[in-house]
Amino acid sequence: AASTSLPDPDGEFDRNAPRICGVCGDRATGFHFNAMTCEGCKGFFRRSMKRKAMFTCPFNGDCKITKDNRRHCQACRLKRCVDIGMMKEVILTDEEVQRKREMILKRKEEEALKESLKPKLSEEQQKVIDILLEAHRKTYDPTYADFTKFRPPVRSKPSNRVAARSSSILTQDLSSDDSTDLFSSDSFSAFPEPVEPPMFSNLVLSEENDESSSMNINMSQFSMLPHLADLVSYSIQKVIGFAKMIPGFRDLAAEDQIALLKSSAIEVIMLRSNQSFTLEDMTWSCGSNDFKYRISDVTQAGHSMELMEPLVKFQVGLKKLNLHEEEHVLLMAICILSPDRPGVQDTSLVESLQDRLSEVLQTYIRCRHPPPGSRLLYAKMIQKLADLRSLNEEHSKQYHCLSIQPEHSMQLTPLVLEVFGNEIS
Repeated sequence: AASTSLPDPDGEFDRNAPRICGVCGDRATGFHFNAMTCEGCKGFFRRSMKRKAMFTCPFNGDCKITKDNRRHCQACRLKRCVDIGMMKEVILTDEEVQRKREMILKRKEEEALKESLKPKLSEEQQKVIDILLEAHRKTYDPTYADFTKFRPPVRSKPSNRVAARSSSILTQDLSSDDSTDLFSSDSFSAFPEPVEPPMFSNLVLSEENDESSSMNINMSQFSMLPHLADLVSYSIQKVIGFAKMIPGFRDLAAEDQIALLKSSAIEVIMLRSNQSFTLEDMTWSCGSNDFKYRISDVTQAGHSMELMEPLVKFQVGLKKLNLHEEEHVLLMAICILSPDRPGVQDTSLVESLQDRLSEVLQTYIRCRHPPPGSRLLYAKMIQKLADLRSLNEEHSKQYHCLSIQPEHSMQLTPLVLEVFGNEIS
């Protein structure tokens, strides 16, 4: 503790080379007082300098100092210390040694205090994260192998005039004030109380998910609609499967489970799709080129740029947050467990479940997401949930315009019709 160890003055010391004491040839422990020495010679030099010792060689003054005989001649040993460059100027005084010890102790105490104050994920919080990670991995296949089971994608190449006409039709429908009779038919009316929707409620409440059937019909004006309808229907089932594994979700009343999923399904699908979104070409790449989706593919399924522009902007912003997988699954769960969804009865229970997840997310960011990426990250993620509400609203408008046209609604799956085609009052 009373010595000063200096780095290699040449800066070229080979850490793998054996360290040899320059005084006696014993194994060296580092640079001490400006020279590579063993602990024994380090201590000897320090004691000799502090005592101002004067040694006399009993022999000829040129003793060869070795590990075995270094105690025999102190004079030649000290002379050897000086010859290899050991300097008394760098030896600490007793006061300096004490100050150094106190400084080291203080630094250790500060580090220990800092470590104790650092937020940590509790075992319970880590368990929640592990459950959500497992839920996501069970319900999201990054190989997209199931996409081959959908009705195949058919990409037409409409002229700009046709595309503009399609957009104008949608815009005209969206601007219509007379929307009271949009869902007057039995197929699109709200489910009568207290009867729950048969297919969707069975998916939500059953232990096993059943594959929803697709309707095989002729292609219509929107050539990508059948394929994307199957994709969305498939995604809804996966969102349901994920939700059922969220801690506390199955404790909710059946009506609240259904209300939460009907309202959040499209938002969670948008969140999930960010995993396949690529910034390089602004597409969703799901394996092969057949399943590489561009903006034009979605417009050929009946959606206009009023939805696509903010959706792509949302995907870019979310991608640039560089979320960890843990943060991504927590955000999806928080999105589903939103107490202000229409039709939710036990808002306090849903809110408590959401608050618990929000606390886990904030703690995770503080503990595991290094700066600068963690700066304001939680606030940015919550803003993404607000953006999703606007996207949900626009999607709902455009879906309604699409679904009231029989030639288009026929191409949708029963599950899509049930989830998006009925309002919860």
